[in-house]
Parts: sequence; structure tokens; C-alpha cells
Amino acid sequence: MNARDTVALFKLIAKEIEDNKTYLTELDTAIGDADHGINLSRGFGAVLPKLEGEFETVGEVFKTTAMTLISTVGGASGPLYGTFFLKMAGALGKAEIDLSDFVGALEIGIEGVKARGKAQKGEKTMLDVLIPVLDSLKNAATTGIPAKDAFDEALQAAKDGCEYTKTIIATKGRASYLGDRSLGHIDPGCMSSQLMVKAAAAFLGGKA
Repeated sequence: MNARDTVALFKLIAKEIEDNKTYLTELDTAIGDADHGINLSRGFGAVLPKLEGEFETVGEVFKTTAMTLISTVGGASGPLYGTFFLKMAGALGKAEIDLSDFVGALEIGIEGVKARGKAQKGEKTMLDVLIPVLDSLKNAATTGIPAKDAFDEALQAAKDGCEYTKTIIATKGRASYLGDRSLGHIDPGCMSSQLMVKAAAAFLGGKA
């Protein structure tokens, strides 16, 4: 995947977020501030014109996306996704990357989210999708399967992670104030993360 591919991927992610902004906000209405979809839609709407520039490396695209989200998205999602993509950007300073490069950057990005949110897997946050996706892609990278198949498997891991968040009590963020009442609800950050994995799987499928 090169810089041009990465731009196309982020445009597809932006479309997924826009198409699902009402659903994301409904999820957030149940256990959060009722603004997750609205905020991310605004953020990726601001990202799109920034992607019309010229980029030499994959990391430059990630950094542009990150900085735009940080500056335009309110609540927790802007700083968290911004940190995630910014940390990944630092590990993707190449004109073209492969699956192993992406996996390495994803791991660094997740560590950034852990530090920024002071969270771990099992606390009903986006990490309950991102970490299973990382584990799935790590396994795929060692087996040498095509990137499209790797992301198809990762998408299933993301879906499973979203369903898992229904079964646990939130201990981070606004949802933690609800205690037991957060049970039975999907974490909105997990769903937006799943949508991003869905976009990646669809993008790679279209390239095959």
C-alpha cells in the first residue's frame, strides 16, 4: 500500500463514518455524551479536503489525518483517534508498506491509545476491538496470507470485540458513571473502530 492507496482508504473510512453517524450517536446516547457519530463525522469531513494534497509516504497521510482529527473532534474520540493515527504515522515513514509494516505500526498506535486513555482491554473501550484486530493481523502476517484475507479475518475479530462489550461493565469514560446499566450496550468507540476495519477490508477487496 502506497500513499495514494492510503488516501483512498481514509476516504472510504470517512464515508463509513458518515453513513453510520446516526447509529454511532445512538450507541453513544445510551451510555455516553450522545455525540460520537456527530463528532467523528465532523472530523473526517475536515480530513477529506486535506487529503487532496500530495504525499510521499504513508505516514504523511496518517499524520495529516491525525492532526486534523485532534484539531476538529471534540470529546474523547478526537484525542484518542488522533493519538492512534499519529503514533502509527511515526512508524510508517515509507513510500510503500506491507502487512508486517502495518501490524508494527498498529501495535504502536494501540500503545498510544492505552497511554492516552489510561485503559486496557476489558474496560469497554475501543481497545476491545483494536487489540483483537491486532492479534488477528499478527497471526495473519506470520502465515503469509494475502492482506485482503487478513483483513477479512480481522473484521470478524472486530465484530466479536463489539459484541463482547455488551457483556462487560464500563470502567472508563462517561459510560463508567452508569455502572451495571452499561451492560447490554455496544461501546460506540468499538463500533467506530469496527467500521474502520470494515473500510480497510472493503478497500483491499476492491484492489484484489
